[in-house]
Amino acid sequence: MATDGEDASAPYVKIGVSCLVAAVIVVAYTAYRLTHRPPNFKTMGQWAVVTGATDGIGKAYAFALAKKGLNILLISRSREKLIAVATEIQNIHRVSTEFVQVDFTIYDNTTYSPIAEKLSSLDIGVLVNNVGMSYSYPEYLHDVPNKEKLFLNIINCNIGSVTQMTQLVIPSMLSKGRGVIINVSSTAALIPSPLLTVYAASKAYTEKFSRDLADEYRHKGLVIQCVSPGYVATKMSKIRRPSLMAPDAKKYVDSALKKVGVTESTTGYFPHSILVGPYSKKPLTF
Repeated sequence: MATDGEDASAPYVKIGVSCLVAAVIVVAYTAYRLTHRPPNFKTMGQWAVVTGATDGIGKAYAFALAKKGLNILLISRSREKLIAVATEIQNIHRVSTEFVQVDFTIYDNTTYSPIAEKLSSLDIGVLVNNVGMSYSYPEYLHDVPNKEKLFLNIINCNIGSVTQMTQLVIPSMLSKGRGVIINVSSTAALIPSPLLTVYAASKAYTEKFSRDLADEYRHKGLVIQCVSPGYVATKMSKIRRPSLMAPDAKKYVDSALKKVGVTESTTGYFPHSILVGPYSKKPLTF
């Protein structure tokens, strides 16, 4: 019961305001979702290019995009694995596949000239910059085995590849006014990652590169996204059994692809967003 000096309707006004705010949020979110949705990947171009495509997340992206009807250009180091994955994709999804065998730890024309030549003859709609490498195990910087060679390899593979591959495909995408580039970073770039310092720093480059590139090309018809996965059950992570916090590669990629065109920077997988949340100083959405 209201006492002297109190407005008996005040509680109802507060409830009404709360309901109105909630309704506005729901409408705004719905409108956002209707105007920001994953693109029709097949309309971007006939081919998708995936680096590091023979294992883990890269292989899962290749299969997922083939399932959507895109032809797949696989780029990786092992010829035997490339042939096996290309054949498997053809048999399951009935799309065309081609491959280029390269070692991304080598940063010169022997790596990128064959790729550029192959790309010139294909209608590229999607690029997934997935290839990457890390330490064999966490270690202090000065104690990393064979560190001079390893650090250079990580820089060439993780930083050089995303830069070079992106600049190779952008001109043709701009000529069409459409295209999708997905750069795979890591939660290691967003949270404290001692004992994996060079790897984490290389992935921080990918995250920053992607955010600024998205600003450059947002109004030119290009969709550029950075995904920063946490642990995924792959050979690289050495996790054998999938779990809630470490899904298998297929589950992770199926989730991440739903965010292309919706958000430019994401973990791609809700439990990984929970992991990053307390540390992230930048807007990073699920």
